[in-house]
Amino acid sequence: FDLCPSSLMSLCLLRNPVAGRRNMSHSSLAGKVAIVTASTDGIGLAAAQALGKRGAHVVVSSRRQANVDKAVALLKSQSIQVTGTTCNVGSGEDREKLVKMTLDQCGGVDILVSNAAVNPFFGNIMDSTEAVWDKILDVNVKSAFLLTKLVVPHMTKRGGGNVVFVSSVAGYQPMQALGPYSVSKTALLGLTRALAPELAHSNIRVNCVAPGVIKTRFSSALWQSEEIAEEFKKQLSIKRLGEPEDIGGVIAFLCSEEASYITGETITVTGGMSCRL
Repeated sequence: FDLCPSSLMSLCLLRNPVAGRRNMSHSSLAGKVAIVTASTDGIGLAAAQALGKRGAHVVVSSRRQANVDKAVALLKSQSIQVTGTTCNVGSGEDREKLVKMTLDQCGGVDILVSNAAVNPFFGNIMDSTEAVWDKILDVNVKSAFLLTKLVVPHMTKRGGGNVVFVSSVAGYQPMQALGPYSVSKTALLGLTRALAPELAHSNIRVNCVAPGVIKTRFSSALWQSEEIAEEFKKQLSIKRLGEPEDIGGVIAFLCSEEASYITGETITVTGGMSCRL
């Protein structure tokens, strides 16, 4: 007897209730090596945890050895394969050391999550100095590109890979008193779109995540005040501030086979805050 497509689907779902749901396997990144910058707390650490729990060997880093040691111990306690080192991504020497150590200890690299960022300025954008712009653009934009340039040949050797930049909702709608920082985050949206078509030829996907207001130490000025936090919540559909894990899971998804047809995109993870260029 003949069944129409909808009947076939219904029959399939009756026999296998989970057929309509694609769950990310907890070994979906087994054998992969992931470099995550600025990954000893906040979004970077959450990304390392999410990637590690899915089987990747994660390489964590930050500028202070004590923070690296603490993060490595935490991840190991969660049965995650992890290697740690100090790295100031604004330093070319440190970037090269990070990649070399990853190759020496892990044998290659498949994933880069570029999360490091600085914001040394808070105030009217017209009061910002050349030194402020140099610092912000060097760390937030140039280092993201230059680190990508370092890892791409090694991803290519392994048949492909994934690059994820961590931008911000401020990249879409500049935040008051955070002008230069916001501009640097807008630049990452453009960098994602510029790199994706070129690197697709090497089977490397390039995507971006733009978090909203996430409860991290880096963004504490935006949420520690209950009054300011409540003002932000008024702009949200989901009436809570984000947690680092909300971003870590999206990053892990973008690095998985479930996202194999996604490149050049930015996923906004904002609780429903309106954000479009």
